[in-house]
Amino acid sequence: MEYREIGKTGMKVSNLSFGASSLGSVFHSIKEEEGIKAVHTAVENGINFIDVSPYYGHLKAETVLGKALKDIERNKYYLSTKVGRYGKNGVNHWDYSAQKTIESVDESMERLNVDYIDLINVHDIEFADLEQICNETLPALVELRNRGIVKHVGITNLTLRHFRYVIDHVPSGTVESVLSFCHYCLNDDALTDYLDYFEEKGIGVINASPFSMGLLTKRGAPDWHPAPKPLQDLCRKAVNHCESKGIAIEQLAVKYSVSNPRIATTLFSTSRPEAVLQNIKWAKEALNEELLDEVHTILKPRFRDTWLNS
Repeated sequence: MEYREIGKTGMKVSNLSFGASSLGSVFHSIKEEEGIKAVHTAVENGINFIDVSPYYGHLKAETVLGKALKDIERNKYYLSTKVGRYGKNGVNHWDYSAQKTIESVDESMERLNVDYIDLINVHDIEFADLEQICNETLPALVELRNRGIVKHVGITNLTLRHFRYVIDHVPSGTVESVLSFCHYCLNDDALTDYLDYFEEKGIGVINASPFSMGLLTKRGAPDWHPAPKPLQDLCRKAVNHCESKGIAIEQLAVKYSVSNPRIATTLFSTSRPEAVLQNIKWAKEALNEELLDEVHTILKPRFRDTWLNS
């Protein structure tokens, strides 16, 4: 496993890391015991960065992850969770106030069975008033950082331009990392347009969803996927092309996403231990440049197509 530092945080993390959204049955129902074993398998095989959110499965992901972490030494992993986006009884809601932010961190630590958080993120800032993020949410997290309750502070989003706005409107050092999803994968590399900026600011980059939330998988995107149908159709064509060559598109997708040394780590999500091992294996294999070119040719008409967060 290759390890890279997230910005200037001192956290040297595996270039492939574990996203715990699947533990919340976000993509499909899971067996809790299997999900716990998946976490253990990841850490036992060199993955040392785990990301979750109270929003995933409306607390379920954090709860299941917390059960898994009970049996893992705290110095074996870095833990990332989020504030701002929540849900209850099937209804999503958002609250970026300072009071809720502080309460949320305490509640997450209780569910996760830890006494500090390595990285706390403001979740999906595009749903918020960006002025509130700058003037209320982030200052609350900085205060928690000053108290040692959280070690580092970051922001997450789908819409890339919002990162720049927030970073430019808070004191230097407030934001230590960004988590971007679906913008460094086979069908979209828009994240690369911002890497110089992040590096100039000393901000680490975390990439999520090498499979573009299921678009780049044999299983296919879930019904709720917000991607436009023409893009989904092209991704299915790319899946079939890889299959005709005897290679899973997931293999190509993982290797492509972890191969950029300017990105600290790429998060994938699964609740199956065997899938954890498969993804680690794929990350270590050579990148098939010929197949990559063929897939990019297929996806070119819709390359960098994106969608609104949902």
